[in-house]
Amino acid sequence: MIQSHNSRLWAFLLGAAVVALTGCPNKVSGDVMAKVNGNKILRSEVDKALAKQIAGTPQKLTAEQEQNLRLQILQQLISFQLYLQKAEKLGVVASDDEIEAKLSQAKAPYTKEEFAKKLQELGMTEADYKQDMRRQLTIEKLFNKEIASKVTISDGDIQNYYNEHKAQFNVIEPQYQLAHIFVSTQPNVPTAAIPGKAQNETEARNRIQEAHNRLQSGENFADVAAKFSEDADTARSGGELGPTPESQLKNTDPATRDAVLRLKPNQFTDVIPIVNPATQKVLGFRIVKLLGREPAGQRDVSDPEVQQFIRTQLRNQREQFLRSAYDESLRDNAEVHNYYVEQILKGFGTQK
Repeated sequence: MIQSHNSRLWAFLLGAAVVALTGCPNKVSGDVMAKVNGNKILRSEVDKALAKQIAGTPQKLTAEQEQNLRLQILQQLISFQLYLQKAEKLGVVASDDEIEAKLSQAKAPYTKEEFAKKLQELGMTEADYKQDMRRQLTIEKLFNKEIASKVTISDGDIQNYYNEHKAQFNVIEPQYQLAHIFVSTQPNVPTAAIPGKAQNETEARNRIQEAHNRLQSGENFADVAAKFSEDADTARSGGELGPTPESQLKNTDPATRDAVLRLKPNQFTDVIPIVNPATQKVLGFRIVKLLGREPAGQRDVSDPEVQQFIRTQLRNQREQFLRSAYDESLRDNAEVHNYYVEQILKGFGTQK
């Protein structure tokens, strides 16, 4: 019914840039950009994270834009060092069994060759990937212990939030919960980072047909979407599009509209061509799944989805507040030297 989204900060924290968290205090090569309790963050680490951030960006960054992004990355890496050092002190480091389980889950949608290609596209070896996972899981475990475990949401909290935001739960028209798998016929459009990107209509048709065959054989829709969909915004979340108002569905392309309106919950369409109405050129193909329908009207606080939404909203708010305080406490009790900031300030001091 209603979706909440992770912040960009959290996505960045759990993304490929975490690879740059080596910061070895004894073996240094290159300039030191910062120190965190004696652990060094090297220029090469920041450069590697920067390259990942701007990969595929069509426009070249200006000098000031690059400097600003480099500073943001360095600030993040300082935070990551603080988290990892605290996790080690508390003994909440991810175990080998947890890493292997997470790796098996990541590999599940792919063949061995496809997964190797995915790593190659990310500029990582499997050892890099496992080390990345270890850091991700370690930080998650730290946050669960130090932040999430301390947040409680009572029935009274939920009722108060509902009373204050009652209009938010008045759905003015029916909503369709949809997910899709999309494959483009165009070779140069932004897509999810997946191996085997279709380069033309024939390849796109073959790719979407293989996805449809897998769905018909009983494979999970979210897994197939993660592997085949070229929609960068939804592939990682199982193709989920979020709530679609009935009016919006009726105004979409007729082929999609008519196919979706014939579905029952948990059914999916046949392959639907997406055609430019002006040129009749096929732009791509999609498969749409109906996850559910919701009628119009006021949702009551007793509705499990309403309760879950409120609980998630309150938890996110409180965790974010506690996280800010926790970050400040870590920095207050740490010895941090950001030499890049000093360099920036010195550079501005010499400008005329």
